[in-house]
Amino acid sequence: MELEVEWWKGQLAGDIYQALRYKELKLPTYKGQSPQLTLRRYFADLIAIVSNRFRLCPTARHLAVYLLDLVMDRYDISVQQLHVVALSCLLLASKFEEREDRVPKLDMLNSLDCMSSMNLVLTKQSLLHMELLLLETFQWNLYLPTAAHFIEYYLSITVQESDLHGGWPVASLEKTSLYVAKYADYFLEVSLQDQVFLSYAPSLVAAACVASSRVVLRLSPTWPSRLQRLTVYSWDHLSACAERLLIAHDNDVKEANRQKHQQPSPQPSQTLFPVQGQVSTVPHYLPRPAQHFPQQPCQPVPGSTHSSAPFMPHPNTQQSGAQSHGHLQPVGHAHPAPLDAKPSVPFNRGYQVNTHYTCAPPCFDR
Repeated sequence: MELEVEWWKGQLAGDIYQALRYKELKLPTYKGQSPQLTLRRYFADLIAIVSNRFRLCPTARHLAVYLLDLVMDRYDISVQQLHVVALSCLLLASKFEEREDRVPKLDMLNSLDCMSSMNLVLTKQSLLHMELLLLETFQWNLYLPTAAHFIEYYLSITVQESDLHGGWPVASLEKTSLYVAKYADYFLEVSLQDQVFLSYAPSLVAAACVASSRVVLRLSPTWPSRLQRLTVYSWDHLSACAERLLIAHDNDVKEANRQKHQQPSPQPSQTLFPVQGQVSTVPHYLPRPAQHFPQQPCQPVPGSTHSSAPFMPHPNTQQSGAQSHGHLQPVGHAHPAPLDAKPSVPFNRGYQVNTHYTCAPPCFDR
């Protein structure tokens, strides 16, 4: 977004933050009416995998997923086109957020293992056509704040000497700040995996990520007055969003512990922080059934679905090449018919496009 490195530490930090908050009020409306809404998690994960492969900044990754959400919300897109749309969103976001030398090149994208596993080959013409179509869709305006644009500004004052850890003074501000930042990054990734977080303002999601980090790390007060003044959000504003994040964290901890017990030789010098004695602050969560990807080309699904998906489907409908890229069809206002498909292979919170990028609670060396 053409922001200087570590802008939250500069003299203009307050002005930049207010500009982001003002722009946030004018973000496009997300209706959740995409006929391919059940595929959203898969393509968000694909963007996460590719962005991590090229070490793109979090703002580029979050902007790419947000662009994808808006495009899917407006157009009825085939599965084959969605692969090109998702990667085009990532390229546009990286061009907007990253330095030019860090933007992925076409040959680098085609050389990825996940691309060969999907039997997908991108061409320069197809990418340019899709990028132009996306820019016209957004009226050449990619100045769209996400939660990742706010998080560092909030983290700059998250931990101070007045905080308590488990009722005791914080032993190391530097180490505690590192833990909070790691957990905030984790909760940011969690917020990418479910479109329900699009119903909250990005600044609120970022504040909820910070608040959830403080809850998990047992820092008190949970939401100090300095953060309330900075964000202009009280705990009552954040509680609903933070509860969703903490539920996801509880499920991820259970899954991580289950996998740890299944391993014959756990990795040394790594453990979750914090561990013993922590009582969950959220109510019990009833797992929802896995959402499954169809074996045949995608059929429309209800656009009003906003349920949390603990499983991500793995498509079996990859098609060779990416040559046909006609105009995207706008989503109709009528309610589409429900999806009717046989189950495919589900799995828990993580990424599986012939590689593993697991969204799991941070681990730290003691």
